[in-house]
Amino acid sequence: MIVVAVLAAGRGTRMKSSLPKVLHPLGGRSLVGWVLRSVAALEPSRQMVIVGYEGELVCQSLKHLANVEFVEQREQLGTGHAVQQVLPLLENYDGHLLVLNGDVPLLRSQTLQTLLQTHQEHKNAATILTAHIPNPKGYGRVICDGNHILKQIIEDRDCTTAQKQNRRINAGVYCFHWPRLAEVLPHLKTENDQKEYYLTDAVNDLAPVMAVDVEDYEEILGVNDRQQLATAYQILQTRIKREWMMAGVTLIDPGSTTIDDTVQLSPDVVIEPQTHLRGETHIGRGSQIGPGSLIENSTIGEDTTVRYSVVSQSQIADHSQIGPYAHIRQRSQVGEHCRIGNFVELKKASMGDGSKASHLAYLGDTTLGEQVNIGAGTITANYDGVNKHQTILGDRCKTGANSVLVAPLTLGEDVTVAAGSTVTKSVAADSLVIARSRQIVKPGWRLPKTQESQETGKNTSQE
Repeated sequence: MIVVAVLAAGRGTRMKSSLPKVLHPLGGRSLVGWVLRSVAALEPSRQMVIVGYEGELVCQSLKHLANVEFVEQREQLGTGHAVQQVLPLLENYDGHLLVLNGDVPLLRSQTLQTLLQTHQEHKNAATILTAHIPNPKGYGRVICDGNHILKQIIEDRDCTTAQKQNRRINAGVYCFHWPRLAEVLPHLKTENDQKEYYLTDAVNDLAPVMAVDVEDYEEILGVNDRQQLATAYQILQTRIKREWMMAGVTLIDPGSTTIDDTVQLSPDVVIEPQTHLRGETHIGRGSQIGPGSLIENSTIGEDTTVRYSVVSQSQIADHSQIGPYAHIRQRSQVGEHCRIGNFVELKKASMGDGSKASHLAYLGDTTLGEQVNIGAGTITANYDGVNKHQTILGDRCKTGANSVLVAPLTLGEDVTVAAGSTVTKSVAADSLVIARSRQIVKPGWRLPKTQESQETGKNTSQE
């Protein structure tokens, strides 16, 4: 049985942000969200997030996760003090406690499984995750014997010059046999430069304690400032893109593309350069996205192209063509074999199969039937200054260039709107609607000359 405690109470002053450090986004999840994701495969019986600075925000951001409890650390007096807060909650617990930091987002589940397995097999009082890193500055050093049995952990600020040459560092991830940890936690002291209660002091008081070296030291890199956040993002992107390419996705220029971990891609998808996929996005088999496109929280069907366009919170079905320079947003739905061309915007719009809006149109709060053709310059005037209204076009409707459909409005099936019309009333099926002023031509007419132009012989209106 395993219980997880995630330390997420600190402010993170080096981030220079009003947002708690653990809530900074990284590839579709918060930092602490990544940590909780990494422990999910362990199937812990309880998950405790220890909160402090802006604790309500942290709780709010994680409330959608099942089996997560929140423990308040009112004063941030060190890692040992944070774990002391769970003592009342685990009073009769006889299993193991896994402790992680909420700002270490790159840990793999396999690494934690190895740590837990080693801990249980050797019946250790504690097992800690360690790594050999090129530049260990800022990390606590771990001193072990040849069998990985811990001798001492020393915080970086408390190390001697000789001890700082040791590159095995403490990753801040611990697995404890809880009853034994519970015996020493109440006796921690603040005999250090920071006057804090270190969890490492508890580890030093336990035996046997074993160190487990992580294979890839990048897994244990923490995030304390914006530069480290960017570094973590690059590492994460490399992982994500490698996995998708191995799964049959083509990335033309991986370095110019970003993909959130929450995105799902099918085989034979092609991602062109300068394309960014965000949130709960799904791309169907054989579709081509980009170049220069942003897709967020949207579903793109199979064999669909999206070029130089933005799709947000919308669905596009199979065999459709989007772009260049289209904007589809706010729960719009596009059917199969549709065409949305350059400088067309859809907002809360539904487009039936085979319909087209090839250029220069705005369709807001609009429902289009099948095989509708939207002429260039057509807009649905959906806002009366107070409320939004619906426009409905039946199957096979056609609008001429520069048409304005003033909502609320319904056009029946097979209605044709003449170019330049402003339609304000609903139209029955099988109709041609012409709603524009009669053209008037006055031969030989010119602008009258002004007094100044008469005097100078010039037409000043042309200057």
